[in-house]
Amino acid sequence: MRDKGVYNKLRALPRMSWSPHNLYNMWLRTVGPLTKDHDLKTTADSLFKQHWKAKRYIRGYHGDFIGETKFKRWYLPASLPDVRARRRHATNTNPNEENLALLAERVKQVAHQEKKRAKDEADSGRTPVGSLFLSELERRLDFVIFRSCLAPSVYHARHVIIRGAVKLNGKEHTNPNTRMNPGDMLSVDPSAIPFLRKDALKDTWTYGSIIGHPQSNESADGTEDSEDDASTSFPSAPDSKSEPTTMCSVVNSINGTVFHLPPYASPFLFIPAYLEVNFPTCSTVYVRHPTARPGYSEIPTPYDADGELMRLAWEWYSRIRPRMRSKRSLYMSPDRTFGSWPML
Repeated sequence: MRDKGVYNKLRALPRMSWSPHNLYNMWLRTVGPLTKDHDLKTTADSLFKQHWKAKRYIRGYHGDFIGETKFKRWYLPASLPDVRARRRHATNTNPNEENLALLAERVKQVAHQEKKRAKDEADSGRTPVGSLFLSELERRLDFVIFRSCLAPSVYHARHVIIRGAVKLNGKEHTNPNTRMNPGDMLSVDPSAIPFLRKDALKDTWTYGSIIGHPQSNESADGTEDSEDDASTSFPSAPDSKSEPTTMCSVVNSINGTVFHLPPYASPFLFIPAYLEVNFPTCSTVYVRHPTARPGYSEIPTPYDADGELMRLAWEWYSRIRPRMRSKRSLYMSPDRTFGSWPML
């Protein structure tokens, strides 16, 4: 269960949310004055305290509502994956006169490709494999909905799943702990997405007190005739007096759908490479598991994917890991699935 003050300004821990308060906390921790708190290269803290602080900051963003025991038992991998490019070898052919020339040419091509790969890795830097210990969390159903920009926070994504507004592979699913496999598709009921509802501006939890109240019925009736005379192809621009420029409100006059983007949501509008989202149908396909390449990690995080926080957090969990369970105990897993377990 998550804490009450998830956007507390004193702790200032970034969360998986589009909230303006969370954006301010994220600014404090990434480029603001609180960056010196997790600058572990120049700190005088003990090694234990450095590991504990790194774990606290990383877990504050990645699944803060998941308990430590549950995370270490079911979401912590046994080892980091090997994402290095495989060394290519020449094809083993029969040593006859016809294939000797082709084999020699193939050996030259493989040697040239190996030199090019080594040069590319040296130019782009090291592969941030430390962030991949969080890849099991990114497979969760509530995480995928939030990464698909179909929910303003991971907490709202869990609420939508529990209320039965999500279908997994065409069937209603109410367990947010389920981990998706490559090829799985989820779909969300559009009526459960807050920024697609007509009364979205009344949701003070999502939109807060930053924006004003929508226009009253009297003003709306007075402008009804003028809206009918407008073009049906392009909606009219919103009035700057009624709504600030930080919120995007679009009304499609053809089918009557609305779209009210929450304020200050633009820094969070991105789709990871391992997801394929179809916004007209409010559905997402989990294409593959997240991976990493030299200088780039597909795990979205507000911290450096190859920084000291990620490394120390992995060192903490690699030392303090729970006992491994047998296959007979797989029924205790959060998603209640049986079969091969990737962490055993």
